Amino acid sequence: MINYDGRRFSPAPAAPGPAVVADYHQQQDLIWAEFSGGEVRRGSLAGTSAPDGGLRFAYCMVLASGEPVTGICRSVPQVLTDGRIRLTEHWERFGDGADSGISILEELPHGMPNHVE
Repeated sequence: MINYDGRRFSPAPAAPGPAVVADYHQQQDLIWAEFSGGEVRRGSLAGTSAPDGGLRFAYCMVLASGEPVTGICRSVPQVLTDGRIRLTEHWERFGDGADSGISILEELPHGMPNHVE
């Protein structure tokens, strides 16, 4: 079982400029996170973690443009050779900009500054 509490994730590969950084929390199977950076002014997610570490959650965020965005996501974890976690996210966005896709997040090494304000 993976414990996500206190782990910090960012998109991989890292794009130039400020990156979105998400700080995860966990109590039993309940997970939640706050994220910001890049084109995201503020975002949050809430959901559950399965015994295999897979995540299912809903998310909402406000982009730099002021547009609110909501959706759902299923994340599949992979433990990297250095012990960090890679999440393959299968997401679906609702509303005017409805879309779906796959994104990759990787856990940031410990000691990275907190970018979520």
